[in-house]
Amino acid sequence: MPPRPPRRPPTHGGEAPAPPPTPSPTAPATPPPAAAPPPAAAPAPPSRRGRPRSEAAERAILDAAVTLLEDGVPLAELSMERIARTAGVGKATVYRRWASKEELLVDLIRSAEPAQPELPGTSVRDDLVALLEAVRRRGAAKHSSAVLHTVFAQLRGYPRLWDAYRRAVLRPHRRATLDVLRRGVGTGEIRPDADVELLGDLFVGPVMLRAVVAPDTALDEDLPARVVDTVLAGAANPSPRPPAAGP
Repeated sequence: MPPRPPRRPPTHGGEAPAPPPTPSPTAPATPPPAAAPPPAAAPAPPSRRGRPRSEAAERAILDAAVTLLEDGVPLAELSMERIARTAGVGKATVYRRWASKEELLVDLIRSAEPAQPELPGTSVRDDLVALLEAVRRRGAAKHSSAVLHTVFAQLRGYPRLWDAYRRAVLRPHRRATLDVLRRGVGTGEIRPDADVELLGDLFVGPVMLRAVVAPDTALDEDLPARVVDTVLAGAANPSPRPPAAGP
């Protein structure tokens, strides 16, 4: 006798039994809140190239050079090593600021002289007076400063220093004077056939004569205006034309 098939579970209403419920997966745990980021650091100041310059060291070095000159040390014996020793700094500190003794002494002279003037630009005459006033004040400084007097008394006998001073101080001043004179020719304030190189010498000559050749002569405050007016009286254009209109 063949075996009976297994009995099926009873159904209700002829429907298949519902599958067993599937267990729901466990919900993932809520992650903890992220920690607040640390406060941003303040930006670092921009780095400076090279070694910072010390004004105190520069002043000490220049003062040491002045002290040696006042003590009568001649320019030929004024070495960078001796200046550094007197200033109480290392020789490298001096060379970081000046490549040579000539550069150092030119800076020393310039620090005792008036700065290059700002030109008013109102007229050729006014600009020339301003330039010549700087020459007068430079001459007055040489009269009143024992150090400058000592340096300039030896300057011509020390070609390297004289050349450095001429390039750093005298040539820029002359170039500015010639630029003003050429502008005057262009605007018609000065005769078109004027020799501007010679005019530049005529303006500066009387003041330099009193400052260098005849130091006992007074450098009056009105001297620049008198020199400029006298020279311009011969160089002025007798029939000046108005300046050309701009575009």
